[in-house]
Amino acid sequence: MKFGILGETRAWRGGGEVALGGPARRALLALLLVRPGEVVSADRLAEEIDPAGTRSAHSLQSQVSRLRAALGDGASIERAGAGYRILVDPQEVDASRFERLAGEGRSALADGDAGRAVVLLREALELWRGPALADLPESGTAQAAAVRLEERRLGAREDRIEAELRLGEHRGAVPELRELVARHPLRERLAGLLMRALSAEGGQAEALVMFEETRRHLADELGADPSAELTALHRELLTADPEPSPAPPPAQLTSFVGRAAEVAEIAEMLRVARLVTLIGPGGVGKTRLSVEAAGLVGTRSAAGGGGRGDGGGAADQVCFVELAPLRDGAGLPQALLAALGLRQNGLQMDGGATTPVDRLIAALSDQVLLLVLDNCEHLVDEVARLAARLLATCPRLRVLATSREPLGIIGENLLQVRPLDADAAVRLFTERAVAVRRGFTADPGTVRRICAALDDLPLAIELAAARSRTLDVEDLADRLDDLLGVARGNRTADERHRTLRSVVAWSWDLLSDSEQRAAQRFTVFIGGATAESAARVCGIDGGTLESLVDKSLLDVSGGRYRMLETIRAYGAERLDAAGEHGSVRRAHAQHLLELVRTADPRLRRAEQLEWLPVVAAEHGDLLAALRWAVGEPDVRTAFELLAAAFNYLWIRGASASVVPVAIELLTGVGEAVPDALGEEYATCVLLAASASGDAGERLWQLHRATAGEALAAAWPGDRRGRYPVTLLLWMMRNAVGADPRGAYELVSSQRDCPDPWARATAHYVSGFGHLGKGDSGAAEEDFGRALDGFRSLGERWGVALALGTLADVAGARGDRTRAIALTDEALVLTGRLGALEDSADLLVNRGDHFAGDDPATARTDYAQAAALARRAGSATYLAAALRGLGDIALEEGDLTLAERLYTEALEQIDPHWIKSLGPRVRTLTGLGRVAAARSHHAEARTRYRQATEVAGIVGAPVPEVLRMLGLSPGVVASVLEAAASGR
Repeated sequence: MKFGILGETRAWRGGGEVALGGPARRALLALLLVRPGEVVSADRLAEEIDPAGTRSAHSLQSQVSRLRAALGDGASIERAGAGYRILVDPQEVDASRFERLAGEGRSALADGDAGRAVVLLREALELWRGPALADLPESGTAQAAAVRLEERRLGAREDRIEAELRLGEHRGAVPELRELVARHPLRERLAGLLMRALSAEGGQAEALVMFEETRRHLADELGADPSAELTALHRELLTADPEPSPAPPPAQLTSFVGRAAEVAEIAEMLRVARLVTLIGPGGVGKTRLSVEAAGLVGTRSAAGGGGRGDGGGAADQVCFVELAPLRDGAGLPQALLAALGLRQNGLQMDGGATTPVDRLIAALSDQVLLLVLDNCEHLVDEVARLAARLLATCPRLRVLATSREPLGIIGENLLQVRPLDADAAVRLFTERAVAVRRGFTADPGTVRRICAALDDLPLAIELAAARSRTLDVEDLADRLDDLLGVARGNRTADERHRTLRSVVAWSWDLLSDSEQRAAQRFTVFIGGATAESAARVCGIDGGTLESLVDKSLLDVSGGRYRMLETIRAYGAERLDAAGEHGSVRRAHAQHLLELVRTADPRLRRAEQLEWLPVVAAEHGDLLAALRWAVGEPDVRTAFELLAAAFNYLWIRGASASVVPVAIELLTGVGEAVPDALGEEYATCVLLAASASGDAGERLWQLHRATAGEALAAAWPGDRRGRYPVTLLLWMMRNAVGADPRGAYELVSSQRDCPDPWARATAHYVSGFGHLGKGDSGAAEEDFGRALDGFRSLGERWGVALALGTLADVAGARGDRTRAIALTDEALVLTGRLGALEDSADLLVNRGDHFAGDDPATARTDYAQAAALARRAGSATYLAAALRGLGDIALEEGDLTLAERLYTEALEQIDPHWIKSLGPRVRTLTGLGRVAAARSHHAEARTRYRQATEVAGIVGAPVPEVLRMLGLSPGVVASVLEAAASGR
């Protein structure tokens, strides 16, 4: 049950409101909820709900009894001593939730996390529905609680507005602040916030007026002066005298590519934040970004957009300090003095200012300046201490720092600098290559491959592009295995940036020994890892992970930690050198095996949508684990990984990604089925045989019989095996083979299997058996039972399969409306699952249903199906889509295009796959129609006879099969006539 006292007293249970009764009962509940679990005396309760004193103790007991009845089992009100208390979780009361969220929001603000603060504080304030404790009399003693809550509400609004201002949301804050200042003219924090908001919008004059009005109110009402904080803010609005000319950002020799939005974002952050730190890995372009942003800030000041009239939103001057040459923090203050143009022992500042830090404070105390501190990572502690002191004592100073980890100062605003986007990376490479090799041209795809391998890091791209002076771009692309050695050049650069290896080594050497061990072990993860996975595989604790993130060795997003490929390559070398590669790889593979084993049964139940993205997030690591396991002496792990992941791979249409591994594994073991791994062996055979060309066919013919025996042994009629999906797909592969009946019977025998998914699958397969006999009514009944079985499990993939076959049956009997509706329902499910192959199959089927009446819609469906099939690497469904497009071209009279599409489709078709039967028949028929249209009658008869031979494989009457495939009566007649003349 939920309770509300921030407004009228209310209670809710299960989404509906509870009827509490009259004012006395609501007041009674409100009093008890002010501090849940604490005793409120009976005298106070009676006084608050009846200030006139007309109610007796018995009357109070009666109200308590009625309130108990209204609340039911949602809350317990018990007598305790001389009073009552309500036993509820405080977080069920909106006031308690508000105070918790408001407190967390204030803490986030204090920690410099304005974004999180805004979210928490907005959530807290949304709980208010009106005045606090609105059902209690204004004259009661409980009003002290109401006043406290209202004060917290106002404080939360101030915190939220301050957080919004830090995020640059000034415009929306001004009207609200004006209204609040009008109601609370003596509240200095509100006045200060309004002054900052006005200043950020260019209203410096209004901000100064606001200060003067507040000063007058304080003097008239309280006889007091403004606080030091408000006075300092006022001082920021005033003109500062110029100081000696500081060192400007270094002039750049090359164009700036692809980051205009980031530059604008940094400049905007510096309007409201006094410390902005750009963090990111080495070579990502932090220095160049800081130079461009500082230049933009300086340009705005020079143009009159900042500085003296800007209230501190931008800087009059920029001072750029390069810290990389410093070896320790002892010389840090002197480096800043030098950059500011002040000799350490020259100008005596502020009388007794004798130390370098004192002189810095004296020089900057009233100066409007943007101080850029570049490359802070090796001096991060010293820089943090000095920057914190300068910011605390120099109110008009702003700092822009670049580092591979945050400075860790309260109020620090972080901007993660990420690699370039794909287009900008290609443009950067091309521009830099043209600079060193006149007339440079290259295939954009090849350049993109180079940039992607270099993680789109600007420095790596620039170094690699410099190599194009002596290497063709194709040669450069072929050498990407040596990521750390391919990019080297620019002998005038700092040693850290002479080679990509030096860039990574600079970051690596700043890590502690434990951090280095953790980072090198983390390199086994290809696609990143959760904190739990990193702990289980590598023994990395959460603190170390966060430390590696802070130091830009890892990136974190959506709960996953990732490592750039360039850093991973360096760390992998270190892992090999440490002799830990094998043990960490083994732990990684075992972790992936446990994951897919856990996921497999859940992918056949209602948890399917929850678990598919979990496994999909590990797809790259699953492939890496498979590649490692197949090369091990004991290949059991490889077999087990393939089988346990088979369900996921098939649903997502990703099975093609593991085919090379399956072929390598099967080639290694031959026909020797590993002990107790019969199903795993059969799964491997199915995957290997799906390879395109002769290789897949040879493997299928060599291993089919052995795998079939192993699978039959694993699924006898009286018990179930481990992987029912393998059983289903075995039938679909064998249905048009040498022994289709045996495959049908193997699966159909599971009608009484204890596994409900296998039972539903048995009905699904039995439906195809009925179709093979020409009994579409019985087939529809079995497909319907399969649909019910899959739906009872909440298994969307099986539901989509069953819907698709029911749509085929409906279409065959001429009910296009039902066929399209069932197909659309199935497409919704496969779309949610990300099942690319099945979506492609369904789109082809829907295109077939539309083709007769709406060829434009059919063409769209076929084209979309082809695109999905190509993404999934599915030759079967690509062939089906090409066949559909060929049909459209044929109907439009474009015989050349139709023949090309049909021919390409025929080359793609796997003759053993049951789903290939329809596309083969229709493609051969289409080629026959093209030949007939050209009056090549002998060729047309040959193609038609081939179509009938394929249609006859399933054992059903050929005319029935042709009609089931949706061929028109005229085309069916032509095909049958050609077949008859051939006999």
